[in-house]
Amino acid sequence: MPAQFYRTETFRARTGVGYLLKAAHLAIADHLASAVAPYELTFVQAVTLLHLRDGEAVNAAMLCERLRYDSGALTRVIDQLEERGWLERQRSAVDRRAVELSLTPAGRARIDAVVPAVVERLNLLLKDFTRQEVADLTRLLLKLIASAESPQLADAGVRS
Repeated sequence: MPAQFYRTETFRARTGVGYLLKAAHLAIADHLASAVAPYELTFVQAVTLLHLRDGEAVNAAMLCERLRYDSGALTRVIDQLEERGWLERQRSAVDRRAVELSLTPAGRARIDAVVPAVVERLNLLLKDFTRQEVADLTRLLLKLIASAESPQLADAGVRS
């Protein structure tokens, strides 16, 4: 049996790791949204361009999975970025039914211009942390993500 970090009788939503992670995510997203706004991008548009730049996704389905974003809403984001000339859709050479996404030179230039503002804002958000604390936080978040994605957790029969 795994360690019992929470107890039913004392559990409070606002101190649960899930709530705290979501609150942190929303706070960071708000700050990054204001950092990318001068570049005529929304937060989701910027993250989409970053994922394409970094090779984290090559199609809309992968982006939806990575961003946990609704496919209809993401299609609108992709349409907007394509209309601005920042990304393009093309049929896959391997599977003609599949549509792949890629940055255009203008899209790469746009996201490359945005990254310094994102980095500056993230550094500002982490100003009260030491380098070791940021390294520890990163390591622990990666560990939590790996645990959450573990097939053993899915197979554990956790009651809902």
